[in-house]
Amino acid sequence: MRRTLATLGLLITLQASSVFGQSPQYAPFSEVMMAPEAEIALAKSAAPEQVSAHATIKVLTTSGFKVASEGNNGFVCIVMRGWGAPTFSPASSRDLVYFAKLRAPICFNPVASRTVLPLQELRTKLGMEGKTPDQIAQGVGEAYAKGELPKMDTVAFAYMFSADQVLGPAIRHWHPHVMVYTPCYDNSMLGGNPFGGPLPVVTDDAGTPFAVTIIPVDPELAVKVNVK
Repeated sequence: MRRTLATLGLLITLQASSVFGQSPQYAPFSEVMMAPEAEIALAKSAAPEQVSAHATIKVLTTSGFKVASEGNNGFVCIVMRGWGAPTFSPASSRDLVYFAKLRAPICFNPVASRTVLPLQELRTKLGMEGKTPDQIAQGVGEAYAKGELPKMDTVAFAYMFSADQVLGPAIRHWHPHVMVYTPCYDNSMLGGNPFGGPLPVVTDDAGTPFAVTIIPVDPELAVKVNVK
């Protein structure tokens, strides 16, 4: 498993760099959209059934994410697109904002639904407006400084268990993992674990209020999409 995860991590970096190396442009919005039924099913696959069955589901529309079904447990599941890629660091991942086929089902716990979801919705809004990674990062930073985004002053959590997630041009069916939002953490605070291995690692936006710790889980926990 260690070798497989390390290989996948390397592929993310190499493929993002090679695909987006020269003057990237956004694809037509039609390439980003999904049929609502398929998007709902993919969003639900982000978390174990006992969570997603009671979660609010939001789908992407031409005016941003909208509620498709209301839940009652405080969790919110969506399918992030490329615009949800980290826009501060690592540099190798920033241009994933242009990858129209990126599908990142994620299910935010109640704390993340209040704090991280508005961040991702803002990133999506700015991306839909055609903003570059630098402009998205600037817009996020300004909104956070002005109090237009909730303060990241506590740990939040999200599931990314989908067996059908697509996190980069060469990454299909990536391993299930949990996202722990650990404000201002960097990887040294976890011991400097290598990216792509089986140990927790700070990946996206390290050192910022939006820092993310990824914790891989047993591949047997992956959830397949169930379209009825």
